[in-house]
Amino acid sequence: MGLYIEALIRTDPERLWQWTQEPAQHQRWDLRFTEISHLPGPAGAAQRFRYATRVLPFLTVAGTGTSAGERHLEDGERVSALRFASSEKLSPLSEGSGYWRYVPTADGIRFLTGYDYRTRWGRFGTVADRLVFRPLMGWATAWSFDRLRLWCERDISPARSLTHTLAEVLARILVVAAALPFGPAAVLPAALAALLAPPSPLTPAARRCLRRPPGRPAAAPSLLARLERP
Repeated sequence: MGLYIEALIRTDPERLWQWTQEPAQHQRWDLRFTEISHLPGPAGAAQRFRYATRVLPFLTVAGTGTSAGERHLEDGERVSALRFASSEKLSPLSEGSGYWRYVPTADGIRFLTGYDYRTRWGRFGTVADRLVFRPLMGWATAWSFDRLRLWCERDISPARSLTHTLAEVLARILVVAAALPFGPAAVLPAALAALLAPPSPLTPAARRCLRRPPGRPAAAPSLLARLERP
Protein backbone atom coordinates (compact mmCIF):
# COMPACT_ATOMS: atom_id res chain seq x y z
CA MET A 1 0.00 0.00 0.00
CA GLY A 2 1.22 3.48 -0.84
CA LEU A 3 0.38 5.15 2.48
CA TYR A 4 0.91 3.70 5.94
CA ILE A 5 -0.16 5.27 9.25
CA GLU A 6 -0.09 3.74 12.73
CA ALA A 7 -1.12 4.96 16.17
CA LEU A 8 -0.98 3.21 19.55
CA ILE A 9 -4.31 3.75 21.30
CA ARG A 10 -4.92 2.72 24.90
CA THR A 11 -8.63 2.04 24.94
CA ASP A 12 -11.30 -0.62 25.00
CA PRO A 13 -11.35 -2.61 21.72
CA GLU A 14 -15.12 -2.33 21.43
CA ARG A 15 -15.02 1.44 21.78
CA LEU A 16 -12.33 1.75 19.11
CA TRP A 17 -14.27 -0.54 16.78
CA GLN A 18 -17.50 1.41 17.27
CA TRP A 19 -15.93 4.83 16.74
CA THR A 20 -14.17 3.73 13.57
CA GLN A 21 -16.87 1.55 12.01
CA GLU A 22 -20.05 3.57 12.63
CA PRO A 23 -20.36 6.32 9.99
CA ALA A 24 -21.81 8.88 12.41
CA GLN A 25 -18.75 8.51 14.67
CA HIS A 26 -16.17 8.04 11.91
CA GLN A 27 -17.00 11.33 10.20
CA ARG A 28 -16.51 13.19 13.50
CA TRP A 29 -12.79 12.48 13.81
CA ASP A 30 -11.57 11.77 10.27
CA LEU A 31 -10.42 14.98 8.59
CA ARG A 32 -10.64 13.35 5.16
CA PHE A 33 -14.43 13.05 5.20
CA THR A 34 -17.26 15.50 5.75
CA GLU A 35 -20.03 12.92 5.48
CA ILE A 36 -20.24 9.12 5.49
CA SER A 37 -23.51 7.21 5.22
CA HIS A 38 -24.52 3.61 4.61
CA LEU A 39 -26.41 2.68 1.46
CA PRO A 40 -29.06 -0.07 1.30
CA GLY A 41 -27.95 -3.50 0.10
CA PRO A 42 -28.74 -7.20 0.41
CA ALA A 43 -28.31 -8.87 3.81
CA GLY A 44 -25.00 -10.68 4.23
CA ALA A 45 -23.25 -8.70 1.50
CA ALA A 46 -20.45 -6.17 1.95
CA GLN A 47 -21.71 -2.84 3.26
CA ARG A 48 -22.09 -0.15 0.61
CA PHE A 49 -21.52 3.48 1.62
CA ARG A 50 -21.42 7.00 0.26
CA TYR A 51 -18.75 9.51 1.27
CA ALA A 52 -18.35 13.23 0.67
CA THR A 53 -15.50 15.65 1.30
CA ARG A 54 -15.85 19.43 1.38
CA VAL A 55 -12.80 20.70 -0.48
CA LEU A 56 -13.87 24.35 -0.34
CA PRO A 57 -16.87 26.07 1.33
CA PHE A 58 -18.71 25.89 -2.00
CA LEU A 59 -17.24 22.64 -3.38
CA THR A 60 -17.88 19.06 -2.25
CA VAL A 61 -16.72 15.90 -3.99
CA ALA A 62 -18.39 12.54 -3.34
CA GLY A 63 -18.05 8.87 -4.15
CA THR A 64 -19.22 5.41 -3.14
CA GLY A 65 -17.56 2.33 -1.75
CA THR A 66 -17.91 -1.10 -0.18
CA SER A 67 -16.52 -2.25 3.15
CA ALA A 68 -16.42 -5.36 5.32
CA GLY A 69 -14.92 -6.30 8.68
CA GLU A 70 -13.84 -9.30 10.71
CA ARG A 71 -13.95 -8.94 14.49
CA HIS A 72 -13.06 -12.40 15.80
CA LEU A 73 -9.78 -13.59 14.31
CA GLU A 74 -7.86 -16.29 16.16
CA ASP A 75 -5.02 -14.02 17.30
CA GLY A 76 -7.40 -11.41 18.71
CA GLU A 77 -6.76 -9.04 15.81
CA ARG A 78 -9.59 -7.32 13.98
CA VAL A 79 -9.53 -6.07 10.41
CA SER A 80 -11.70 -4.10 8.03
CA ALA A 81 -11.23 -3.40 4.34
CA LEU A 82 -12.75 -1.08 1.79
CA ARG A 83 -12.80 -0.18 -1.86
CA PHE A 84 -13.95 3.23 -3.07
CA ALA A 85 -14.43 5.16 -6.28
CA SER A 86 -15.63 8.54 -7.47
CA SER A 87 -16.98 9.37 -10.92
CA GLU A 88 -16.84 13.13 -10.31
CA LYS A 89 -14.36 14.85 -12.62
CA LEU A 90 -13.37 17.30 -9.89
CA SER A 91 -12.23 14.49 -7.60
CA PRO A 92 -8.46 13.90 -7.92
CA LEU A 93 -9.04 10.26 -6.90
CA SER A 94 -10.69 7.90 -9.34
CA GLU A 95 -10.60 4.74 -7.20
CA GLY A 96 -8.69 3.14 -4.36
CA SER A 97 -8.61 0.53 -1.64
CA GLY A 98 -7.28 0.07 1.86
CA TYR A 99 -7.59 -1.62 5.21
CA TRP A 100 -7.55 -1.03 8.95
CA ARG A 101 -5.95 -3.43 11.41
CA TYR A 102 -6.62 -3.48 15.15
CA VAL A 103 -3.69 -5.33 16.74
CA PRO A 104 -3.89 -5.90 20.52
CA THR A 105 -0.65 -5.52 22.50
CA ALA A 106 0.31 -5.24 26.16
CA ASP A 107 0.57 -1.45 25.76
CA GLY A 108 -2.64 -0.83 23.84
CA ILE A 109 -4.09 -1.36 20.40
CA ARG A 110 -1.96 -0.78 17.32
CA PHE A 111 -4.48 0.91 15.04
CA LEU A 112 -2.99 1.06 11.58
CA THR A 113 -3.96 1.59 7.99
CA GLY A 114 -2.52 0.94 4.58
CA TYR A 115 -4.16 2.35 1.48
CA ASP A 116 -3.50 3.48 -2.05
CA TYR A 117 -5.45 4.99 -4.93
CA ARG A 118 -5.38 5.93 -8.60
CA THR A 119 -5.53 9.54 -9.70
CA ARG A 120 -7.18 11.19 -12.68
CA TRP A 121 -6.20 14.24 -14.78
CA GLY A 122 -3.41 12.38 -16.57
CA ARG A 123 0.21 13.43 -16.08
CA PHE A 124 -0.80 16.61 -14.29
CA GLY A 125 -2.72 14.54 -11.75
CA THR A 126 0.24 12.22 -11.21
CA VAL A 127 2.62 15.11 -10.54
CA ALA A 128 0.12 16.98 -8.36
CA ASP A 129 -0.47 13.83 -6.34
CA ARG A 130 3.23 13.23 -5.75
CA LEU A 131 4.01 16.82 -4.75
CA VAL A 132 0.84 17.93 -2.98
CA PHE A 133 -2.06 15.58 -2.59
CA ARG A 134 -0.35 12.41 -1.33
CA PRO A 135 1.68 14.21 1.38
CA LEU A 136 -1.50 16.04 2.39
CA MET A 137 -3.47 12.77 2.58
CA GLY A 138 -0.76 11.18 4.70
CA TRP A 139 -0.69 14.15 7.07
CA ALA A 140 -4.51 14.30 7.32
CA THR A 141 -4.71 10.59 8.09
CA ALA A 142 -2.03 10.78 10.80
CA TRP A 143 -3.56 13.92 12.35
CA SER A 144 -6.96 12.23 12.38
CA PHE A 145 -5.57 9.09 14.01
CA ASP A 146 -4.09 11.17 16.84
CA ARG A 147 -7.38 13.04 17.13
CA LEU A 148 -9.10 9.67 17.55
CA ARG A 149 -6.50 8.66 20.16
CA LEU A 150 -7.23 11.76 22.24
CA TRP A 151 -10.94 11.03 22.03
CA CYS A 152 -10.47 7.42 23.16
CA GLU A 153 -7.83 8.00 25.84
CA ARG A 154 -8.65 11.45 27.25
CA ASP A 155 -12.30 11.86 26.27
CA ILE A 156 -11.41 14.99 24.27
CA SER A 157 -14.13 15.18 21.64
CA PRO A 158 -13.14 15.74 18.00
CA ALA A 159 -14.75 19.19 18.12
CA ARG A 160 -12.66 20.17 21.15
CA SER A 161 -9.54 18.80 19.45
CA LEU A 162 -10.15 21.10 16.52
CA THR A 163 -10.61 24.06 18.87
CA HIS A 164 -7.34 23.24 20.62
CA THR A 165 -5.60 23.00 17.25
CA LEU A 166 -6.87 26.37 16.03
CA ALA A 167 -5.90 28.00 19.34
CA GLU A 168 -2.38 26.55 19.13
CA VAL A 169 -1.94 27.66 15.53
CA LEU A 170 -3.05 31.16 16.51
CA ALA A 171 -0.60 31.20 19.42
CA ARG A 172 2.27 30.23 17.12
CA ILE A 173 1.32 32.96 14.64
CA LEU A 174 1.21 35.54 17.46
CA VAL A 175 4.74 34.55 18.53
CA VAL A 176 6.02 35.40 15.06
CA ALA A 177 3.90 38.56 14.85
CA ALA A 178 5.27 39.79 18.17
CA ALA A 179 8.81 39.56 16.78
CA LEU A 180 8.08 41.56 13.61
CA PRO A 181 8.78 45.03 15.11
CA PHE A 182 12.29 43.86 16.06
CA GLY A 183 13.37 43.00 12.52
CA PRO A 184 14.62 39.88 10.72
CA ALA A 185 17.12 39.00 13.44
CA ALA A 186 14.20 38.40 15.83
CA VAL A 187 11.71 37.02 13.34
CA LEU A 188 13.80 34.02 12.28
CA PRO A 189 14.29 32.60 15.81
CA ALA A 190 10.63 33.27 16.57
CA ALA A 191 9.53 31.49 13.41
CA LEU A 192 11.77 28.50 14.19
CA ALA A 193 10.44 28.35 17.75
CA ALA A 194 6.85 28.51 16.53
CA LEU A 195 7.50 25.80 13.95
CA LEU A 196 9.53 23.40 16.08
CA ALA A 197 7.85 23.74 19.47
CA PRO A 198 6.21 20.43 20.48
CA PRO A 199 2.43 20.31 20.30
CA SER A 200 0.31 20.48 23.43
CA PRO A 201 -0.69 17.07 24.87
CA LEU A 202 -4.30 18.15 24.24
CA THR A 203 -3.74 18.91 20.55
CA PRO A 204 -3.69 16.27 17.79
CA ALA A 205 -0.37 15.98 15.98
CA ALA A 206 0.49 13.92 12.93
CA ARG A 207 4.09 13.60 14.16
CA ARG A 208 2.95 11.26 16.96
CA CYS A 209 2.01 8.55 14.44
CA LEU A 210 4.27 6.14 12.62
CA ARG A 211 4.47 6.72 8.88
CA ARG A 212 6.36 3.51 8.10
CA PRO A 213 5.84 -0.06 9.36
CA PRO A 214 8.02 -0.71 12.44
CA GLY A 215 9.16 -4.03 10.95
CA ARG A 216 8.64 -5.99 7.78
CA PRO A 217 5.44 -4.72 6.09
CA ALA A 218 2.53 -7.12 6.51
CA ALA A 219 0.48 -8.15 3.51
CA ALA A 220 -2.95 -6.63 3.04
CA PRO A 221 -5.67 -8.77 4.67
CA SER A 222 -7.28 -11.41 2.45
CA LEU A 223 -10.60 -9.71 3.15
CA LEU A 224 -9.58 -6.90 0.81
CA ALA A 225 -9.12 -9.27 -2.14
CA ARG A 226 -12.66 -10.57 -1.66
CA LEU A 227 -14.26 -7.14 -1.87
CA GLU A 228 -15.85 -6.15 -5.16
CA ARG A 229 -15.21 -2.72 -6.65
CA PRO A 230 -18.06 -0.26 -6.03
